[in-house]
Amino acid sequence: MIERNKPKECLTNPELAKDLPELCKAQLATFLECKRGIVDMRKRIRGNGTLSTGKYDEQYEKLSTGDFNPLEEMHKLDQLNSSQKQ
Repeated sequence: MIERNKPKECLTNPELAKDLPELCKAQLATFLECKRGIVDMRKRIRGNGTLSTGKYDEQYEKLSTGDFNPLEEMHKLDQLNSSQKQ
């Protein structure tokens, strides 16, 4: 049976949070990072790195149309994560 909970309850209650789908957790993290970028004065100077600069147009087009290799994208993410840890 579907239980209707408020979004705040789903995030604050550990019992409900464990049942959230991974996509919802990823979207929430992205949303919070964006909101943090608006408020954080250190990021206000640099900005959040919008896609409209033209730097990521080709990559964004491939991702949005589904024309990409998921294994290659995961490899890129692994490289980024390993370089951030160092």
